[in-house]
Amino acid sequence: MEPTNEKKLTISDVAEALGVSKSTVSRAISGKGRIGKGTRERVLSYIEEHNYKPNVLAKGLAQLKTYNIGVMLPEDYTVVDLPFFQTCLIGIEETAVSMDYDILLTMSREGECTQLVRMVENHKVDGVILMRTFTKDIHIEYLKSQGIPFVTVGSTHYKDVIQVDNDHRSACRELISILLMKKMNRIGLIGGIESHVVTQNRLKGYMDAHEQAGIAVIPEIIFVNVEKEIMIERAVEKLLLEHVDCIACLDDAVCMHVLNKLRKEKISIPEELKVLSFYDSSILENNLPTITSLYFNARELGMVACKILLELIEGNRVRQRTLLGYEVILKESTK
Repeated sequence: MEPTNEKKLTISDVAEALGVSKSTVSRAISGKGRIGKGTRERVLSYIEEHNYKPNVLAKGLAQLKTYNIGVMLPEDYTVVDLPFFQTCLIGIEETAVSMDYDILLTMSREGECTQLVRMVENHKVDGVILMRTFTKDIHIEYLKSQGIPFVTVGSTHYKDVIQVDNDHRSACRELISILLMKKMNRIGLIGGIESHVVTQNRLKGYMDAHEQAGIAVIPEIIFVNVEKEIMIERAVEKLLLEHVDCIACLDDAVCMHVLNKLRKEKISIPEELKVLSFYDSSILENNLPTITSLYFNARELGMVACKILLELIEGNRVRQRTLLGYEVILKESTK
């Protein structure tokens, strides 16, 4: 029989037409659960007669899938972080949509897991992408305990976790090595929260470069867990007293405050002091002089993370760790 209604039917439509519950229709479609043979045949006959093509929800029920991906954003992101997360989300969405998946966003802070637990326990998602990793990460611990597929955007020290990241350690090592070869032997460092794994990887890159160059690291010119403006300004003051050749900022948010402080002190860049950032974002794109930085492709990061998660959901084997590339962008601030 030709279809009598061109409107795409839903489980609710079928349930209403037959006078049964939506769960009954779901059981008939999935073939699981207790349901009478006659009722199942009546449901299947109706959907065949009306040329019913299971939508994503119905298909998900049949395969015990929701066709939703959970993406957890950190609640403590800054204005500078936002472009990264937005661009990464675009990559995730492009890949998810191409595979008939939707995205459910949730937010959480370090040490707090309520929203993620609610999402998982209510069976709203087939897998999760964590957009930030911590040294002590209760989100990872919870997802591992639940056995749900998940991928981290960012590296982690936890075992048996699928992770996708940019190679921050190698990138920072290469950039600092270039400056050390230019005889900038006193490179101060500001910024970063030590509980963030990305901060640790950038610090390791800084240390690696000094070790390779045979130049001792000077603890007095390294300032971590420094994010508030007043703390950054004090760190800059101390670095000026230490007569550093260059200030390396762990991200552009820190770099912006460093530049403002140097302007107040009437320090000329790069003539009197060099400055660089370990992350290139749009916030400093119009700064003069232009700032030496590292470029990472956030859109690619999102696409790869989503693709790997979908492979996991399908039960396919994937690499435990995928590192993406980077680009060192030397500009006026370190000339």
